[in-house]
Amino acid sequence: MPKLWNETIDAHRRAVRDATLDAAAALVAKQGLLSVTMSRIAEETGIGRATLYKYFPDVEAILTAWHERQVAGHLQHLIAVRDQAGNARARLEAVLEAYASISHDHHGNELAARLHQGEHVAHARKQLNGFIRNLLTEGAAAGDFRNDVAPDELATYCLHALGAASSLPSKAAVRRLVAVTLAGLRPPSSARGRVHVT
Repeated sequence: MPKLWNETIDAHRRAVRDATLDAAAALVAKQGLLSVTMSRIAEETGIGRATLYKYFPDVEAILTAWHERQVAGHLQHLIAVRDQAGNARARLEAVLEAYASISHDHHGNELAARLHQGEHVAHARKQLNGFIRNLLTEGAAAGDFRNDVAPDELATYCLHALGAASSLPSKAAVRRLVAVTLAGLRPPSSARGRVHVT
């Protein structure tokens, strides 16, 4: 087949897929998860049910694909934030604020709660943990972050701590949570203030 034809077919497939995912998400947002059926999606998009079934075997597959797209978009946004200019401390603060904001904005989302157990979420979390760990390692070398705890453990601490943003009542509360989380990353100033566990 000519290249132009292949590109046209690929563009059409992407358009059908995107329209399907967008319609499913809109239905969930407006009427709840139980409102999403293949018939309703077909009605919303103007795409025939037979065509929808060529792309997705069922509603669950559509919702999973939508969530995968959302998670990938969030991860790309966090990578873009991480890659901005500045030292490791400033970049990590920006990443943690963005992550906490995403967690807060999607709290109580019935669909996200249902789909957040997928392999795509575990993969994205692993990537996020890795680049937070790298920023912590870089910042510890510069003296900005503590080096008495492994960077991998600190990265896990950050993600778990900021997961609480999903249940906070306001953006101001989210910012306070980020500040507390960042305070836990500071290097200990002296042995005097340390708590020793035996």
